[in-house]
Amino acid sequence: MYFSEIELRNFRNYEHEKIRFHEKVNLLLGQNAQGKTNLLEALYITSFGKSFRQVNDGDMIRFGEKTAFVRARAMDEKDDITVELGLIKGGKSIKIDGVPVRKTSQLLNHIHVIIFSPDDLRIVKDDPSRRRRFIDRELIQIRPVYYSSLMKYHKVLQQRNALLKNAVPDRGILDVLDEELASYGADVITARSSFIRKLSAISSEIHSDLTENREDLSVSYKSDIPEAADRKGQKSAFLDVLAESRDSDIERRTTGRGPQRDDLNLYINDKMVRKYGSQGQQRTAALSLKLAETAVIKQETGDTPVLLLDDVLSELDFSRQKQLISSFSTSQIFITSAEIDRNLIDGIPDYEVYKINNGSVIHE
Repeated sequence: MYFSEIELRNFRNYEHEKIRFHEKVNLLLGQNAQGKTNLLEALYITSFGKSFRQVNDGDMIRFGEKTAFVRARAMDEKDDITVELGLIKGGKSIKIDGVPVRKTSQLLNHIHVIIFSPDDLRIVKDDPSRRRRFIDRELIQIRPVYYSSLMKYHKVLQQRNALLKNAVPDRGILDVLDEELASYGADVITARSSFIRKLSAISSEIHSDLTENREDLSVSYKSDIPEAADRKGQKSAFLDVLAESRDSDIERRTTGRGPQRDDLNLYINDKMVRKYGSQGQQRTAALSLKLAETAVIKQETGDTPVLLLDDVLSELDFSRQKQLISSFSTSQIFITSAEIDRNLIDGIPDYEVYKINNGSVIHE
């Protein structure tokens, strides 16, 4: 699937723009703070219903305005879909092909998008929360039901933590919350474990190609709860951990164990990349993970995701830039940059250039 066009009204620094896109490579060029990333953000929210920048919906409304509007059309050989989002302070409305939808989760699994930014190149060395977000973001696209399980898990986790802050928590209510937490947590852990196994196999092959067989990348899921053979066993294992840690949770007034503590283990030639890998190795490992994402999404959904490269080329050497673009030769790609190496463009058969200046887009 690919984006054929987008219309923006009062979105970020865009007053009103309607842009048609190339179905392969779209180069968005301009200086910093002109609106390149804002355009990618608009494309992204038509897939996820929220920004990749960890901001509120109201933050995407043009300064001085009360509402914003985004309409995007995406298509492939079989489907043609139009997604509309209306943003107001404190909320949003969503339509798919003109039909209103009540929940953001109903938007998922229609347009598959992968965002790749300089922050993603730091996924290996940053804290575990970034790696959990990486896992969750892709699982939400592959299995929309995962979004529901994850949201319910965090809701019960908040309720449990609020109860633990009481001077004397009601243990009967804790029993009920533990049952719910273990149930939703088992769904989260089982889905994450399955996803990482697939991601590991593919990223290992990609990394071997990127390093010309000099390095072996190993990726594994580091669950905070002992993994079990099936969901029933996973729920039981989680309940056992909650029972064992209840006294310490009451003492510390927070839930100390669960998927909110999960992480990824990444090793190159049996050495932990986060601790012992060079900056180049860390970036190559991150690149391998991002490239593997596309393969897993296509494997699971049958759809080739759209790739949004937000100023990431400047973080890579020329050979990695070529490898990244050639790896997505069958995908639609949006590349933002202040400028582009003409030698890199010469290797791209089909592309369009868009100059972006202060929220205005000129198609060259």
